[in-house]
Amino acid sequence: MDILDLSDYLRFLVRRWRIIAALGLLGTAVGVFVTHTTTPQYQATSTLFVSLQDWDDTVKLNQGNSFAQARVRSYAEVVTSPYVTGPVAELLRLDMTPSQLARKITTEVPLETVLLKITVTDTKPSRAARISNAVAHRFAEVIAKIERPEGARVSPVRLSITGHATKPKTPTSPNLVLNLALGLVAGLGLGAGLAVARESLDTSVRSRNDLTRCLADTGGPAVLGSVALDQSASRHTVAADDDTFGRRAEDFRRLRTNLRFVDIDAPPKVIAVTSAVSAEGKTSISINLASSLAEFGSSVCLVDADLRRPSVASALGLVQDAGLTTVMIGQANAEDVMQSTGAFSVLASGVLPPNPAEMLGSEQFRSVVRSLADRFDHVVIDTAPVLPVADTPAMASAVDGYLLAARYGKTSRGQVTDAVRALQDVGATVLGSVLNMVPAKGDSEQYGYGYRPKTSGRRERLRLLARLMLRPRLRRRRPATIGAFPAPAAPTGKDTTPVAAQEGGDHH
Repeated sequence: MDILDLSDYLRFLVRRWRIIAALGLLGTAVGVFVTHTTTPQYQATSTLFVSLQDWDDTVKLNQGNSFAQARVRSYAEVVTSPYVTGPVAELLRLDMTPSQLARKITTEVPLETVLLKITVTDTKPSRAARISNAVAHRFAEVIAKIERPEGARVSPVRLSITGHATKPKTPTSPNLVLNLALGLVAGLGLGAGLAVARESLDTSVRSRNDLTRCLADTGGPAVLGSVALDQSASRHTVAADDDTFGRRAEDFRRLRTNLRFVDIDAPPKVIAVTSAVSAEGKTSISINLASSLAEFGSSVCLVDADLRRPSVASALGLVQDAGLTTVMIGQANAEDVMQSTGAFSVLASGVLPPNPAEMLGSEQFRSVVRSLADRFDHVVIDTAPVLPVADTPAMASAVDGYLLAARYGKTSRGQVTDAVRALQDVGATVLGSVLNMVPAKGDSEQYGYGYRPKTSGRRERLRLLARLMLRPRLRRRRPATIGAFPAPAAPTGKDTTPVAAQEGGDHH
C-alpha cells in the first residue's frame, strides 16, 4: 500500500464518519449505563495534626517540627493496620473484617506539613463519617502508645483531631459528566481506529486515483471517465432518456468524448465493454455508450456477446431468443434479427450455446463483427466478465479494443490488475477504464451538473423528439468526418418502438 499522509487519514475519517459517530454514541450510552448501574460511593475525611509536647524552646520547636514531618509519613502506614481497624470494626459493629475495612481507608499527607488526612469510602454517607472519626480516634491512641518511651507516663508525640468527618451530601462516584466524557472519547477513538483499519485493509477501488494507480502498475491505459450512481437508474436504462442533461447522461457523453482521443490515427470502431467480475454495471455502460455515440450522429450497433448471462435485450425490452448465435449458425442474416431502440440497433445474444468461448473465438464470429463494422460507424459489444470465464479474451482478434468497467467500492485493485493482464496476455488492446456507480459527494452538483439549459421538461422532450425525427434525414446527407470518428452512415434494420426496462441484468 502507498505511504499515507495526514490528508489520507482525514479522508478516511470523513468517509467512515458513520462508524465513528455510531461508536461515539455507543460509548456515551455505555457511560450513562455505567453511571446508573454503579452503586453510589460517599467519602468522609477527618484531619489530624501531629506535634511534640513540652518543647517550648524555639530551636527545639523547629527540630520537633522537622521530626514530626518525617514521622507523619510513617504514621500513614499504621492507619490501615489491624491495630486500628480491628477495634474500630468491633466498636461500630461493622459487618466486615479488619482487612475489608482497611481497603475502605486512604490516607494523605500534604507536602511539607504535619497534617494527616484519613478518608473513608462507603456506600452509606453516615457510616462513612462514623468510620472516619472512629479511625482517627483509635489511630491517635495507637500512635501515643507506640511513641511513649518505656517507663514514661505520656508520649512526646501528640495527635490532635483538627477536622472531624461530617456526613457527605453528594456521592463522589459515579461521576456522570466524567463517565459521559470518557465514554464519548473512547467511542470516538475506537471508531477512528476502526475507520483507519477498515480503509487500510480495504482493497476496493474508491476513487479515480485508485483506478489510475492500478492501471499504471500494469502499464495499462488511462481512466476515461466515471459514472455517477443514480438510484433511479433501474427504471431508466438509457440515462439521456430520463434526463437529457442529467449527471449520468453527461458522464457518458464525457466518456464518449474521451474515447475519441484514445487513438486519433486509428480511432476504435469495434469496442468491447467488459469488467473484471460480475455485477459491475458493464451492460449499463454498453447501452449508454451506444446511446451517446448515436446521439453524436453516428450509426451504432450494440451486440450482446455475453453468451452466459445476456442482459441487453431484457434491459431494453427486446427479444433475446434471436440474435448473434442465430446469425453465427446460419439460421438467419443479421438484418433479419436486428432490432432497434430508435436511436441505435441491437443484435441480441440469441439462444445460449454450450461452448461460448469457442464460438466467440471462431472465424464465424469475426466475420459477423466485420460485417457489422462495415455497415455501422460503431459497434459496441457487451461481453462476459474477464476473470470468471475465458469468453472475453477469446474474442480479442475481432475487436479494436476493450473498455474495462470497475465498480466503486466493490471491484478490488487486484481484480482490476488481473483483468488488464489477462487481456494483455492475449495481445488485446485495453482502450481505457471507467469507474462506475460513484456516489455523488461534495458540491460537484453545483458546478458541473447544475449548469443546464433553462428549459421546461416539456420543451426538453419536444427537442429530443425533433432530433430523433430529423436523424434519418441528417444521416442521408453524410456529413464530413467529425473529430476522430468516421462520418455517420445510413441506418439499416427495422425500427421498433423502444420499450423502457430496468437497467441491465448484469449489471454483470
